[in-house]
Amino acid sequence: MDLRFTSEQRLDDGVLEREFTLGEIPGILWTPGSASASAPVPLILLGHPPLGLHKMYPRLVGRARRAAADGFATATIELPGCGDRPRWPAAEQARADLRRAREAGEPVGDEIVDALVLPLVDKAVPEWQAALDALLTLPEIGGPVGYSGGVISIGVRLAVVEPRIVAAGLFAGSLVPRTMFEEARQVTIPLHVLLQWDDEGNDRQAALDLFDAFGSKEKSLHANMGGHAGVPQFAGDSAAQFFTRHLR
Repeated sequence: MDLRFTSEQRLDDGVLEREFTLGEIPGILWTPGSASASAPVPLILLGHPPLGLHKMYPRLVGRARRAAADGFATATIELPGCGDRPRWPAAEQARADLRRAREAGEPVGDEIVDALVLPLVDKAVPEWQAALDALLTLPEIGGPVGYSGGVISIGVRLAVVEPRIVAAGLFAGSLVPRTMFEEARQVTIPLHVLLQWDDEGNDRQAALDLFDAFGSKEKSLHANMGGHAGVPQFAGDSAAQFFTRHLR
């Protein structure tokens, strides 16, 4: 797939923000201002939940600015069935089934979790790899590559199948199919896992079990009190230090 830039703007801190399309997939690339780093720079792929890039933009650009201050480029792409991409009926049905179960106070069964997550992982991971192929041809982007945040099962699959990713910062807070625990045992890269202890939508024990399953020799779990949206500022600082250690 060809990468084509469609717009660019210089943010007030000097970061260059460029929107692009990769085939039919929208994305955004942020690169540090000239004073921050000398090209080519390492790259962090910014994962996000399936809420659409427009809705996620304020948080994504905040993460991108922080990474740029540390001398890293960052990039993200729209997930399948989200934003302006074609609707995906099976995914919408799975989300409706999840809402129905939660509103009824029923446990979320494996069938719903599998239907919600596994097709998304199967579709999204090859697209992230195609984006990485294209981004690494740009003269301003070098290696190594990290992956940060988003749907944790996408991060797990990428950590297993994509050798160019050398470190990952994962957010515990999304439903995890049982089959992903087997994949987690195959992960060997350094991991920094963030867990909100009182996350209302997250199965805390499942998050702890997944962390235990990771095969990485270097893995750290950072648990903070509070709900899904209550991540403390210092948690971002420790994640930034993790990437500085492993991408420099």
